[in-house]
Amino acid sequence: MPTPSSFAGREYDAVVIGSGPNGLAAAVTVAQAGHSVLLIEAKETLGGGIRSEELTLPGFLHDVCSCVYPMGVWSPFFRSLPLKERGLEWVQPAAPLAHPLDDGSAVILERSVEATAEKLGDDRERYIRLLSPLLTAWPKLASSVERPFSFPAHPFAAMRFGWTTFRSAASAAERSFRGTQARALFAGLAAHSVLPLEHVPSAAFGFVLQIIAHAQGWPFARGGSQQIANALAAHLTALGGEIVTGAPIASIEQLPRARAILCDVTPRQLLQLAGSRLPQGFRSALQRYRYGPGVCKFDWALDGPIPWKAAECARAGTVHLGGTFEEIATSERDPWQGNHSERPFVLLAQPTLFDSTRAPAGKHVAWAYCHVPNGSAVDMTEAVEKQIERFAPGFRKLILKRSVRVAASMESYNPNLIGGDIGGGSADWEQFLLRPTRRFYRTPAKRIYLCSSSTPPGPGVHGLCGHLAAQTALRDIF
Repeated sequence: MPTPSSFAGREYDAVVIGSGPNGLAAAVTVAQAGHSVLLIEAKETLGGGIRSEELTLPGFLHDVCSCVYPMGVWSPFFRSLPLKERGLEWVQPAAPLAHPLDDGSAVILERSVEATAEKLGDDRERYIRLLSPLLTAWPKLASSVERPFSFPAHPFAAMRFGWTTFRSAASAAERSFRGTQARALFAGLAAHSVLPLEHVPSAAFGFVLQIIAHAQGWPFARGGSQQIANALAAHLTALGGEIVTGAPIASIEQLPRARAILCDVTPRQLLQLAGSRLPQGFRSALQRYRYGPGVCKFDWALDGPIPWKAAECARAGTVHLGGTFEEIATSERDPWQGNHSERPFVLLAQPTLFDSTRAPAGKHVAWAYCHVPNGSAVDMTEAVEKQIERFAPGFRKLILKRSVRVAASMESYNPNLIGGDIGGGSADWEQFLLRPTRRFYRTPAKRIYLCSSSTPPGPGVHGLCGHLAAQTALRDIF
């Protein structure tokens, strides 16, 4: 562990703690402004939630945490960087998402609004009327995300978008759709909020992911999610930034002298790192910050592709397993009530159908998780694999080896995953708007900033939390 003497005589304009996508984004933003920056990572490998490892068998490369990147390909900040030149290649599946049903059919979220609507029966026209205006308005909203606390450049588009999306998924589905297919599709999208579907703003998560699927797709990073971290790190060093790995930080007193300290951590770790420098009122506010359900995470090495009953599921990079809206709503309510669902909603990715670099010839990997109570030590293998078998009979016969990480163990891999919460804290309506406090990135300690997914705009691999936090620090100090 580094001590203050480890950095004796060294001084930087900014020091960033943590090399997740937001920590890397913060460091890049500072370096782009022409300032010196040191990024410090506790683990030997960069990336935080964007790491890849051989978790099962040699030659089978798995994404340890996140796997599919709708927010990454959309991110205005990532798109402003030369990440392709640094080795990052996005792989787009033929279709972003499939949602199989018990009758052997599947709803496919296609890149085209019209092509998606064709499979929705009586909801065809409703889907087009709902999604087409949102998709048209979407480019106008990018500046609002990049400048979330300023008056929107297109206020009427922003108001219409907010009026349509800022509600519960249950309300939005009831208002918008009549048929099983469209309602089921939207339930799975909204379940990414990790909120009960009766809660605001679960619908907003579903609509944003739906729009991005149509506008930009849901890609993988070729060669694994580690390539995102590697590309950001390569760009940082090209700008003159420095990186230190294998250096856990227990207190900011261990850091070298710096004009700004940016922490890619959640409020709980900030209290551990800098609690003595924060006034009691702010410490109390951070202690009240709420974390949501955790995940039980699975990786499989497979002897072949998943044998879906609905063959069209093989066109999709991501598959949502949970049946109807009502079933998914029950599953997503359970962890908030301390229960483990008998039929959990499963988010599954099948990257090797589109990226053969991740497994030996003819073999495949699959990635999945389900939501469980925060801190759960329950292994959900039986329930999750039963859900996959429900829509893909014979799946278990293909398993060569599995890796399972229960929610309680996620924090040991990445301290930001409190109790297995992969979103940096609950995104309920209050913490969606004021994240983590009214100060957003700032703290009462003038030099110390938060730059994690516990700040706006929240969860997802997009780097904007780090980028916006760094911009705030640059305005305040430099």
